[in-house]
Amino acid sequence: MEFKHQSVLLQEAMRGLNIIPNGIYVDCTLGRAGHSLEILKHLATGKLYCFEQDEEAIVASQHVLQQSNYDNYEIIKNNFVNLAAELQLRQIKTVNGILYDLGVSSPQLDDDKRGFSYRYDSVLDMRMNQQQILTAKTVINTYSIAALAKVFQEYGEEPFAKVIAKNIGIARAEQPIATTFELVTIIKKSLPQKVLKKAKHPAKRIFQALRIEVNQELAVLQTSLEQATKMLAVKGRLVVISFHSLEDRIVKKYFQTLTQDPNYEINQQLPTVSHFENNYRIITKKAIVPALDEQTLNPRSASAKLRILERVK
Repeated sequence: MEFKHQSVLLQEAMRGLNIIPNGIYVDCTLGRAGHSLEILKHLATGKLYCFEQDEEAIVASQHVLQQSNYDNYEIIKNNFVNLAAELQLRQIKTVNGILYDLGVSSPQLDDDKRGFSYRYDSVLDMRMNQQQILTAKTVINTYSIAALAKVFQEYGEEPFAKVIAKNIGIARAEQPIATTFELVTIIKKSLPQKVLKKAKHPAKRIFQALRIEVNQELAVLQTSLEQATKMLAVKGRLVVISFHSLEDRIVKKYFQTLTQDPNYEINQQLPTVSHFENNYRIITKKAIVPALDEQTLNPRSASAKLRILERVK
């Protein structure tokens, strides 16, 4: 399939990284190389390391990058949860900037064979790494009703999680649920008419929850952020683009944890000196969101939020 790829918040991300020409940078989510290509335009003697676990994305991005005049990059086929280990294998201990463009990409959503979208009838898959064993079909057909409800509640914030999980249990007792449309049908049967009449697709929350569970996105993000901040050089920047509230919450909370004294309120009331060392500062007091013209050109960018952290010592 041919895709027209649009990198979200491209120039905002570049400004956020504050790229120095001889620096070392990491794109944790290569995708179709939109952000990576832009980073390379700002580098001279520096180098870019790109992480990607989706084989189709690697092939597509290699084609894009090979057509450019740049050779100061390396694609690392791995999940960004292994950020520190992979860079240490290459004797890289500190970097000047790290970028995350989180979530599922438009090409993944638009590929009717990957099972990410409720708009296409395909096998329930949703794996970003096509070599991993766990798929959405496995989750739907083997998780207990209680476990499914928990996934739908925590990762999809779905108000009717228990009803949907119960109906999935009834349906799979007859025969395994194999396709996206089979799941969509069950979801629709589980929801009241007032919900079905809303503009938002009734399966959106469940599909988000399944994708997060299959790829362990939130746990992976937290672990990777902890590695990333430790690897930042002084004046190095961490830029994160998220697309739903659960991701953004993790990023915002972690940035606050790094920059706020955990005993601040207690110390305010006591005659004591704080020994908290603040090695970071948050550049974005409020998350940066796409301009209206970008949202018009690329409606999927509407939910994007960009946050920036800088190491100060």
